[in-house]
Amino acid sequence: MDGTGGNPGRGEEAAAPETGAAPEESVHGESLDRPLPEGVRHRVVALAAEAFGGLTPAELPAVLRPYARFTPSRRAKFAATALATALEGDPSFRQRVGARLRESEPELCEALDAGTPPPAVDPLDVAAAAYLLRPAGWAKLVAAAGEEAQRVSAERAGEETQRELRQLKAELDEVRTQSRTEAVRVRTELEAARKEAESLQRKLRSAASDVKRAEAALRKVEAELDETRAAAAAEKASADGEARRLRARLAEAEQAVEASRRAAREGRSTEDMRLRLLLDTVLDAASGLRRELALPPRDTLGARPADTVDAVTPGTISPKDIARRALSEDDPALLDQLLALPQSHLVVDGYNVTKTGYPALPLEKQRLRLLGGLAVLAAQSGAEVTCVFDGADLDAPVLLAPPRGVRVLFSKAGETADELIRRLVRAEPPGRPIVVVSSDREVADGVARAGARPVASTLLLKRLARV
Repeated sequence: MDGTGGNPGRGEEAAAPETGAAPEESVHGESLDRPLPEGVRHRVVALAAEAFGGLTPAELPAVLRPYARFTPSRRAKFAATALATALEGDPSFRQRVGARLRESEPELCEALDAGTPPPAVDPLDVAAAAYLLRPAGWAKLVAAAGEEAQRVSAERAGEETQRELRQLKAELDEVRTQSRTEAVRVRTELEAARKEAESLQRKLRSAASDVKRAEAALRKVEAELDETRAAAAAEKASADGEARRLRARLAEAEQAVEASRRAAREGRSTEDMRLRLLLDTVLDAASGLRRELALPPRDTLGARPADTVDAVTPGTISPKDIARRALSEDDPALLDQLLALPQSHLVVDGYNVTKTGYPALPLEKQRLRLLGGLAVLAAQSGAEVTCVFDGADLDAPVLLAPPRGVRVLFSKAGETADELIRRLVRAEPPGRPIVVVSSDREVADGVARAGARPVASTLLLKRLARV
């Protein structure tokens, strides 16, 4: 077979002479009185795993055939128990492994056969080879090798222990030295830290005292600052009040001066305007009379006007005839005659007229309707037309574009339209024809005393109805 080293035709019976050991019965004549030492067992399993690859599957025990393709290291790892069992219980397999060992270690095997194992060889290798080859006295060799291996292992372990102990002692000494050094350093640092802490505590107490003094000083300064601010605020308030009073007095003085100047200017311009307007009225009236009467120059007159005046003969003209020729107070023609006078001025009490003629309309539409009629009347008559409305009846400022030829005025706050009308009449020069349209009896009496001609609102409404 392949495992016998070049004798494939030989069977298990021919294996005994190659071992150089006793026949089968001599092998059974010796045995171990105790289990195989662990180190010897590992070395036997390693040798069997190495020789495993040189055997055919037929030469292997059935339990080892699944590991035929494993590497020696994997066989020693995974098939250790199976290999040990096969070597112990299968002499043929053990002899084949021994034959492989003879091929690889011939000197060691010859020395074992001679009963003189070499002293320089590892006792574990000697014991493993004796276990596989089973020479005479192999059990003693295995036991002695196991004891030697244990002794060597114990010595090695003792030496390792001593070495580790010496190392640990050295490390302990070093640690103790470092500990002492560290303790000295720590004590030194602790003493320095204690001194520094005491110094810091003294500084802290000093700083706390300084802070308290600073806080007290700050509170004192804040109190003084508050007092100063209060005094400054009082002085500022007093100064502001005095400044306001002075500004008010200055504004009053400036207003008084401006009012004086304006009054002087307005007084002069108003008087000039009144005189000019009165003069124009007189001249227009005289010119109109001269045209109407077609009077010749005064030098051509043969007699005085008084000479041409006939006295009324009693019984010729009666007062009823004179009354029939006068116009009625509600005749619209009366208003036309009044407006035909030279430089006539028509002043209209706006809401008195609208609330008499069309009170159901909103105020805005009332104003628009009246102003539209007054614009036509101004264009037809050529008279100056002023329409006055009460400003107290306005909910908001009026955006009103007065029609051409009509002046529109609203009374100021706290003033009625009646008072504004009376001021307008007083502003006109005495002798100018002024017609005031209002059904208010108080207004009519007041303007009549001022020289104006009052007419009723119905008269203006009838005249506007003809427009």
